[in-house]
Amino acid sequence: MSRFWSELARGLSPYVPGEQPQIPGLIKLNTNESPFGPSPKAIEAIRAAAADTLRLYPDPQATRLREVLAAYHNVAPEQIFVGNGSDEVLAHAFAALLKQSDPLLFPDVTYSFYPVYCRLLGIDHTTVPLDAEMRVRVDDYLGRTGPVILANPNAPTGIALPRTEIARLVSSRPEAAVVIDEAYVDFGADSAIPLIRDHPHLLVVHTMSKSRALAGLRVGYAIGDAELIQGLTRVKDSFNSYPLGRPAQAGAIASIEDDAHFQQARAAIMRNRDDLTAALVRLGFDVLPSSANFVFARHPDRSGQSLAAALRERAVLVRHFTASRIADYLRITIGSEAELARLTAALREVLAQNS
Repeated sequence: MSRFWSELARGLSPYVPGEQPQIPGLIKLNTNESPFGPSPKAIEAIRAAAADTLRLYPDPQATRLREVLAAYHNVAPEQIFVGNGSDEVLAHAFAALLKQSDPLLFPDVTYSFYPVYCRLLGIDHTTVPLDAEMRVRVDDYLGRTGPVILANPNAPTGIALPRTEIARLVSSRPEAAVVIDEAYVDFGADSAIPLIRDHPHLLVVHTMSKSRALAGLRVGYAIGDAELIQGLTRVKDSFNSYPLGRPAQAGAIASIEDDAHFQQARAAIMRNRDDLTAALVRLGFDVLPSSANFVFARHPDRSGQSLAAALRERAVLVRHFTASRIADYLRITIGSEAELARLTAALREVLAQNS
C-alpha cells in the first residue's frame, strides 16, 4: 500500500474477476464466456473499421449503434445508452440513479460488483437475503423505500424471476429507480424491456459479452426512459466522452444485424445447459434451475473448494466463491459439447476417489 494512495483507494475492496490463466489444454468454464465465436459479420465489420479512420475520435454518442439497438428493441434512440461493457454502464447507473438518501437494496447473493460500486461511490445499501431455495422474493422488497438493483437471471445462481414479478416490484416503488441487470436474459428468461413504456423509473441493462460472444469487445447498453438515459449521459460525459471506439461500434452493429447467428448460438447453449444439468444430477449434484449460460451446483459429499481444486488439477477451470452461503457451490459456464464431456469425465473421476 503506497503512502501516496488516497483515503478512497485505501478503503476499497475491488471486484475480483474470474481467472484468465494461460494453461495449455485448459477447459475454461469460469467466466461465462461463449464457447462459440461471434458473428462472422461482426468480425468482418471490426476488421473493416481498423483503418486510417482510427486516427479520428469515434462518435461520442454512438448514434448509429443506438439507432440499431432502438430498432431491435422497439424503443426510441433517445432511450438507449451505450458504454464500455455493461460494468461501465452499471457504474454510471449507480452514480446517476442509485445514489439516493434511502439505502439501495439488492440480494445478499448476487453479482459481487454491486457492493464494490457502493463502496467506490459512497452509496448506503442494504442486502436482502435470498430465500432457502436461493430465490429472490419480491415480497421481501415490498414495504421498503429506496432504489433497487436486481440481476435477472440472478448471478451466480442463474435463477430468473418472471416478468410479472419484476412488474410487481417496479410498480411497488414509483418514486425510486429500479435497475434490472439482464446480462444473461437471452438464455431463457423474460426481459423487463416491455415494462419500460409504463414505468419511467425502470432501467434495463444488457451486455454483448455473453449471448453475442463479444466479451473481448466490451460493449454494453441500457434501455429506459429518455430522462434516465440523460442522467447516465451526464455521468459519462463527466468521466469519458468517448467510451466506445470505432471497431467496437462497428462490431456491435453487425452483431445485432446478424440475428440468425445469435439465435443459433443461444439455442445451442441452452441445449448444452440442459444436457449438463442432467449429467450433473446423475452424478449426485444438486443443481439450481438456471436461465443463464451457466449452472450453479453443489455435491452433498464434497466441498466446493475441494471440487474446484481437483478439477483445476485436471485442467478444468470453474468458478468457486468463498461467501458462506454459497461456498459449497460451483458456478460452471456452459461450454461446447466436447468441453462439457471433459468436465463430466473429470467429475466422475474425482467423485470415484475415496467413495
